[in-house]
Amino acid sequence: MTGPLEKRSRNQMNELTEQAGGRSSSSVSRKTALVVAGDGAGSKRAKAEQLGVRLATPDKFAIIIAGCLNRPAA
Repeated sequence: MTGPLEKRSRNQMNELTEQAGGRSSSSVSRKTALVVAGDGAGSKRAKAEQLGVRLATPDKFAIIIAGCLNRPAA
């Protein structure tokens, strides 16, 4: 991650995603609603594009979950 989320661990990012009402996954499928990917993203970004899944940059994702950033972790 970059921007305001760059110092967060994968587990912290998963928790933030869940606090925002989402669910983390290690794979991309037709059921996937959003993939967070930067410029150097690889096969998961390509699969998301192929499936027509919405993409967000890490900075855009930070905006989407901004309300959860200042909440204490559960």
